Amino acid sequence: MNINDQAREELYKQVSQLSDEQINQKPSEGRWSIKQLLQHLYLMEGGVAKTIQSQLASDKQKQAQDKPIELTVNRSTKVKAPAFAVPTEEFASLEELQAKLSATHETLRQLSENTTEEQLEVKSYPHPVFGEMNLKQWIPFVGYHELRHIEQIKEVKKQLHL
Repeated sequence: MNINDQAREELYKQVSQLSDEQINQKPSEGRWSIKQLLQHLYLMEGGVAKTIQSQLASDKQKQAQDKPIELTVNRSTKVKAPAFAVPTEEFASLEELQAKLSATHETLRQLSENTTEEQLEVKSYPHPVFGEMNLKQWIPFVGYHELRHIEQIKEVKKQLHL
């Protein structure tokens, strides 16, 4: 969870001085607001945690080779968000978003702390870019995914002159 904790700390640093109005402002049509990026992050983190839980509960075992998940931060490759992690247009406060981010982060932390590496290594779930990925790698993937979107948040802030 080291990369996840580092990413979350940086994420909060990037948004802590912004108002609710600022985070809900879109830089342009067809681009996500900071609010939508934050919503996407907690939806993704929560979805990954649920997937890990369901795979652990299953009897099915499928091992997968380690993937270069650190490449997730490379934004030159566009990736379409899975349906469960597409954010809404509704207004949300930073406080509300941070509460949801904290909840999903804690769920993933509990999973990480209460599951052995061996349990996570013998099961896998497909990733849209990396293919079959073991559950052990899905946990730090969330951190790398967040780092990717922190770069996007920085771009949005620049576009909005924040």
